Amino acid sequence: MHDVSRQSFEQIVADNQSRVYSLALHYLRDHPTAEEISQDVFLQLFRDLPRIESSAHARWWLRRAVCHRCFDETRKRKHRPRPGLEAVPEPAALNREVDSFLNDRLRRLIADLPDHARMTMILRYQEDMDPAEIAEIMKVPVSTVKSQLHRSLAVLRGKLKKQEVCR
Repeated sequence: MHDVSRQSFEQIVADNQSRVYSLALHYLRDHPTAEEISQDVFLQLFRDLPRIESSAHARWWLRRAVCHRCFDETRKRKHRPRPGLEAVPEPAALNREVDSFLNDRLRRLIADLPDHARMTMILRYQEDMDPAEIAEIMKVPVSTVKSQLHRSLAVLRGKLKKQEVCR
């Protein structure tokens, strides 16, 4: 087993920081929390550096860690009180970034998917991972990943068609 040096840690961060942040952001849809999770994941990677065998192993480790941190954050959010109206910024103050991955309607529909289905969709279509890689990251059978993708796509198609009919 080869352990990655601290010097190459900097390269791992440089190569993967946008991927880690993007994955957390697309899942959570919250910039500050995505930044916090990204920092926590890299801090944990630094602690686990002696166990990292290569840059490919580090990339796999980071994806897996950010997935689990996002799931943990989602569970925490379900038990937190929601902010009052006075804590929500004015619509004009919101940062309107162009998202090449999703348009607003599709992004909202994906956000409504169950936790694991949502992460599976993001890993497949944003991270361009194949079902076997997703299964390994999420520790589920490949058949589960494929069926989640199939069901999620069917749900999204149905909701999009329903929205088009209602227009």
